[in-house]
Amino acid sequence: MSTRMDQNKQGVYIDLFSGCGGLSLGLGNAGWKGLFAVEKDSMAFNTFKHNLIDGKNSHFEWPSFLPKKETTIQELLEKYPQELTSLRGKVDLIAGGPPCQGFSLAGQRNEKDPRNKLSEEYIKMVELVSPKYILLENVRGFASSFKSATGKKAKLPYAMVVKKKLENLGYAIFHDFLCSADFGVPQKRTRFIMIGIKKEHLKNELLNPFEKLLTMRSDFLKSKGLPDTKIRVKDAINDLLIENNELSFHSGNELSGFKKLKYAPKAKPNAYLKLMRKGMGKKAPNSLRIARHKPDTIVKFKFIQKICKPGITLNDEMRALVGTRKQAITVLNPEQPSKTLTTLPDDLLHYSEPRILTVREMARIQSFPDRFEILGKYTTGGNRRTQECPRYTQVGNAVPPLLGEALGTLIMNIKE
Repeated sequence: MSTRMDQNKQGVYIDLFSGCGGLSLGLGNAGWKGLFAVEKDSMAFNTFKHNLIDGKNSHFEWPSFLPKKETTIQELLEKYPQELTSLRGKVDLIAGGPPCQGFSLAGQRNEKDPRNKLSEEYIKMVELVSPKYILLENVRGFASSFKSATGKKAKLPYAMVVKKKLENLGYAIFHDFLCSADFGVPQKRTRFIMIGIKKEHLKNELLNPFEKLLTMRSDFLKSKGLPDTKIRVKDAINDLLIENNELSFHSGNELSGFKKLKYAPKAKPNAYLKLMRKGMGKKAPNSLRIARHKPDTIVKFKFIQKICKPGITLNDEMRALVGTRKQAITVLNPEQPSKTLTTLPDDLLHYSEPRILTVREMARIQSFPDRFEILGKYTTGGNRRTQECPRYTQVGNAVPPLLGEALGTLIMNIKE
């Protein structure tokens, strides 16, 4: 296994809970070299492998002991403890975002959700590999207290439990909330970010990393050719309007099957679109399939667009008028960054067309460039919803690559 590299020039990282690769894409763009990634879902891993391991933009030097397939941290710890231990001193960074459904403030928070405990597997990997730096991303609720069984006294936020365990492993821990919209992402996606630095690598003059991030934000945006103002939704997806593009056959029956956008690039793209289209020429991105809505659904969507305030979730009175029990329905405001994307495509409606977004539109809002191809089923339902990770879910769960790149640049600067 070849893992040793010139670490003065390039940092080596491992991505845990990698999903389809948003964080890894950002880290690679920031100059990091990947060693391997861990993702349990086959569809998400196939997207990751296609773009970041096998593709021309690969930046991974995969170890020979590890198959290039979906796996879990638990399986890794059980099968390869010696190989993982041998990586000590060869890995600069362990990054990742443990599954967060039980912590999310957007749904039913569940202290006993088994996925919450996956953070402990992350800690075990940190202990075994002992990287110089750690990066952990999660939802805001990760740092919010659960109520006790009696409801009287709040329990310690799980983020603080994780922080204490990492401090016991010899790391200085810094944490804050970051909004993706501050780093060129057309989305108001606020996440809890934790950065750890091994105490022997902590420089005396080092500022809090998040203070350093604020000072480098403008330069980061300038390096991407982006303005220092928020990127609007229409800056990201206005070229993907059905009304401005032809439709062609995608799949299924010619009469009742799916259609897709026949994409025509804009002659004069805005700054964000220019970044997303870099290297594509006239080539169309993938995942342009249009949802197949029933006529009464289209009527309902038009009514929602008529009564809503764009960018604001429908209130109880509006939901009663629509006749829906669905809690979170929002029509995008084209003049602002999007609300946080979720894994449910019907949470957000298009700002001018009576439909949900395409996977590619969601990917644009997440800051995935058009060259990044999303693979697998588009959606899934029933009991499979908690077991599979189709395209909409892959994109909704991802770390926005631009935020990942900003964080990767920050840690690379600390490393130097």
